[in-house]
Amino acid sequence: MSYKVTTDSGYAIVHLSGDIDLSCSPEARKLILERLAAGKHTLVDLSGVTYIDSSGIASLVEGYQTARKKNLQFGLIAVSEAAMSVLELARLDKVFPIHASVADRVK
Repeated sequence: MSYKVTTDSGYAIVHLSGDIDLSCSPEARKLILERLAAGKHTLVDLSGVTYIDSSGIASLVEGYQTARKKNLQFGLIAVSEAAMSVLELARLDKVFPIHASVADRVK
């Protein structure tokens, strides 16, 4: 997994790419939760994700739940086909706010 963190339109954007599995999902979790702990609305860009397992999904769910508790906005943007298939299988595509881009989320 590789990552970068940017900001856009008042959101912290966590860009994840590559495989998100048990070996790196703790790092993804940390990246997401740090932004939320700092009081930032957070979006996770999954456009570069080629594989995500249940531990990666759990990191996203924890981010979503943490954001709700803190009254912060959280969502997924530009979800890759590989990641979307796992979200759909778990029916989480109906839970997470999913947008094509930051601009789509902001409008």
